[in-house]
Amino acid sequence: MKRRAAQMKSQLAVSYAASADAALEEVKSKLSGSPKGIIFYSNYSWIEEVSEGLKKAYPDAQIIGTSGIWYHDDQVDENKGLTVTALMSGCEVKAGVIKHLATAPLTDVIHLDAAVNELRPSDNNAVIFEFCTNDEEVLVSTIRMQLDGRRVPLMGGTVYGTPAGQESKVSVNGKVYTNSCAFIVIKNTEGRVYTAKETIYGVSESSKEHVATKVDLRKKSLIELDHRPAADVYSEETGVSRGDIVGNVLNAPLGREIGDDIFIASMREVTGSGALECYKRVNLNDRIRFLTLLDYKQINQDTIAEARQQIANPSLVLSVNCIYRYTLFSQQNYMTDYLRGLEQGAAVSAGYVGGGEQYETQHVNQTMVMAVFE
Repeated sequence: MKRRAAQMKSQLAVSYAASADAALEEVKSKLSGSPKGIIFYSNYSWIEEVSEGLKKAYPDAQIIGTSGIWYHDDQVDENKGLTVTALMSGCEVKAGVIKHLATAPLTDVIHLDAAVNELRPSDNNAVIFEFCTNDEEVLVSTIRMQLDGRRVPLMGGTVYGTPAGQESKVSVNGKVYTNSCAFIVIKNTEGRVYTAKETIYGVSESSKEHVATKVDLRKKSLIELDHRPAADVYSEETGVSRGDIVGNVLNAPLGREIGDDIFIASMREVTGSGALECYKRVNLNDRIRFLTLLDYKQINQDTIAEARQQIANPSLVLSVNCIYRYTLFSQQNYMTDYLRGLEQGAAVSAGYVGGGEQYETQHVNQTMVMAVFE
């Protein structure tokens, strides 16, 4: 009799209970066995209690989590309840925290280096999955510098949906942090890990190439394009008035060209002087184009088709979708159908709605990143 090949195993447990205690008890009742790793999303007000409770219940598990907007299967939860993705078997995991993102992340990035050295992953059987609270470009460049050419894919999201006036938080192994990155290295010991990013914007035939001639990196502000106020250049090319530029972000964000690839920067504010303050840094002398929204439904189908061609029946799909994609898809009454496509054929599919996305060497906006586990 032919033995069935071993496979990575994951479980999903969700609770909409009225309290953190009750949610923890419900989630624990739905999980069978002892997880090796846990990725959780919880109500913001519960995060400390959930962090401590999960670590107490599963002391040997490596655990990260955050709050905000997340999804599982075809359901979206906006800071509501508790969702746990449990990595049960067929994997090795190691979690850690990189603190002081705004000042000195290099001090703690050695913990990620140690985790990678311990698990010894390759570029096709592992992923570094993370949540960060701030200073994404510094985080990504610091990680890549520390890993020094070791090709372990990096993907994650910026914490989004934190209540007004509160600090964004991430959790690692029972403790909660601000100004930090929570990471978990996941190595699939029974198969491959396929990673991808998806962009639903492109360059039209009429799009012109511009050069960033004045920027403020601290404010993530694009002050001038081609030695002119950036807002004036945008308005002239797109026909959108200054006052409507931010509202046009779902149709025509900025695109930073690097080689043959485009990395999106979303506009968040137009200043009185005509600068465009963004969610992603634009560097001096970057080549910038104004992008066009493409046939996103077809692009989604093509992305999933390629992923399933690589891995036909995934044991797990982890993904991060930008808040602007979530907004666009919700406005078009498409979000549920989109999530159903994303989970198609997967044993477990769960993800996060981020305020920005990290993928490989870049921090980006208005993008989807995902890891598919065989």
